[in-house]
Amino acid sequence: QVHVEESGGGVMQAGGSLKLSCAAYGRIVSNYAMGWFRQAPGKGREFVAAIRLGDANTFYADSVRDRFIISRTDIENAIDLQMKSLKPEDTAIYYCAQSLGWRLGEISEAQLYDYWGQGTQVTVSS
Repeated sequence: QVHVEESGGGVMQAGGSLKLSCAAYGRIVSNYAMGWFRQAPGKGREFVAAIRLGDANTFYADSVRDRFIISRTDIENAIDLQMKSLKPEDTAIYYCAQSLGWRLGEISEAQLYDYWGQGTQVTVSS
């Protein structure tokens, strides 16, 4: 079984920065991609960013492009999400997800991912 854990959420004023971290633990037989999704109050879960681990290609939602950076860390099966120029509309629970690469779907689609963390709250005040 694989366990995914996020950390780094918190409260920040608009214009500020936060870094989220995520690590996958356990029997990871294949790690195709890791990504971040978020869910704001009263809304559905939406794609934020993802990284394909084989070639380190990154993918972003238009709403966060040029403000957020997703990257691998020196720790195996761990990623960071550096968020800057935060806006109140970035307020959400942020979920990290890990894909074995066996499911069908685009890298921006939740259906691709096999394991999910519990989420970490990010609140941006105006």
